[in-house]
Amino acid sequence: MKASEIRGQNDEALAKELGELLKAQFGLRMQIATQQLNNTSQLKKVRRDIARVRTVMNEKAKTK
Repeated sequence: MKASEIRGQNDEALAKELGELLKAQFGLRMQIATQQLNNTSQLKKVRRDIARVRTVMNEKAKTK
């Protein structure tokens, strides 16, 4: 997910996206713990997407 795509979304969509990403991160962590996850780079991608969404949310909050 690109930052430009995230910036085009409204606050509600950002909050929904953040919730989905946090659930995905939890699921990936559980898969790592039970050694079911083969591609561990997925966790890094999800963490970066979470950071992008939170950054855009903070930027929008400061401009209000």
